[in-house]
Amino acid sequence: MATEQPAQRSPIHVLIIGYVWPEPRSSAASGHVMQLIDCFLEQGWQITFASAATEGEHKADLAALGITEVAIALNHSSFDAFIRELQPDVVVFDQFLMEEQFGWRVEKHCPNALRLLESSDLQSLRHARHQAVKERLDGKPDADLTDYFQTSRDQLFTRMATTDLAQREIAAIHRSDLSLMVSDVEIGLLTELFSVPAAQLHWVPLLVRERRDVPICPQRFEDRAHFITIGNFRHAPNWDAVLWLKNTVWPLIRAQLPSAQVHVYGAYTPPKAAALHNAAQGFHIMNWAEDALEVMGAARVSLAPLRFGAGIKGKIIDAMICGTPTVTTPIGAEAMHDELAFPGAVACDAQGLADAAVSLYSDQGRWEHAQRDGWQLLPARFGHDRHCAVLIERILLLRATLQAHRTANFTGAMLRHHQHKSTQYMSQWIEAKNKNA
Repeated sequence: MATEQPAQRSPIHVLIIGYVWPEPRSSAASGHVMQLIDCFLEQGWQITFASAATEGEHKADLAALGITEVAIALNHSSFDAFIRELQPDVVVFDQFLMEEQFGWRVEKHCPNALRLLESSDLQSLRHARHQAVKERLDGKPDADLTDYFQTSRDQLFTRMATTDLAQREIAAIHRSDLSLMVSDVEIGLLTELFSVPAAQLHWVPLLVRERRDVPICPQRFEDRAHFITIGNFRHAPNWDAVLWLKNTVWPLIRAQLPSAQVHVYGAYTPPKAAALHNAAQGFHIMNWAEDALEVMGAARVSLAPLRFGAGIKGKIIDAMICGTPTVTTPIGAEAMHDELAFPGAVACDAQGLADAAVSLYSDQGRWEHAQRDGWQLLPARFGHDRHCAVLIERILLLRATLQAHRTANFTGAMLRHHQHKSTQYMSQWIEAKNKNA
């Protein structure tokens, strides 16, 4: 007698709506999207990636991974037909702007799809810090920001809460079934000060596989040379950091190490950045790095003098992978190491950053200790396998209990009812206007 075979379950179909087409070698945000994609592919899930953005020159080859690519339009009913036919099981909105634009359409045509919001950082936090830095500098680029770096969470809340950006971003978090946050510090900010239920948030930081899966970097102190800083020039915190480094921090380092060089790498180097190149001062603008790990692994110390920002820092992750100690600010170190030692040094002012950089560059024992700290931190906090397993388990549980989860999220239902109606009518008005133009 033949044994009845169990019915084979269809793989879950994930639609990712990208703010941009991912460029993992240009930004940590795109790198995180690709890490999520890796998690889904490991489960055998089917993935469609859709975006209204123009393709960049460093776009990832999604098709080579078996991912279907679809170009979509903003404020256009063609998306309705697309989503109605696709009928994904899970929809990931890359940044809250995509949830604002497409969330109501997904809910209308795929009401049972699990809606996830991918937040590479809390944009309203980054914006609030940027404004605070502008106010404190007030035309004085060398102003002491020590007290700013010690800003309390209550002060951050006061600065953020009245902004349009925070109200829009946190409303999108409420409306989504689950928001994927890279920073556990930001999860605390949202739950404790903005009253976002913990059930609406999930911590999934930048992910790192075992070291055997990454290129081998020169490990010895004596095999390394020069300082390095790296980051997408289009990202405001990175550009500000380069300016602060060039004008204030680097001269202090050169005063102690007259022959020192810093190599500045970044995607999409604008003319204003290229103009900072000065070989006589040891300040070298190197443009885009084909392989960030290769150039990071050749350097002795990484500099990340970030005065504002949010999320967690891909450049510091890359430095740890390569065994390169980092000198940064409290903004750079935020959510990176928890109770473990930071793999380098953290300082609040230009002189402190310079002194720490010189010490790490010159002191082999301290340098080797920082390198070991980084290698211990990576698996403890950023391990790919552990975080992927927990994320997949959370997604499967939510799909199985979706209606109860949504019923418990009354604030989200209320916001969807009101905000999506206004967004829907605005989008339809724009589409009608464009047709008549």
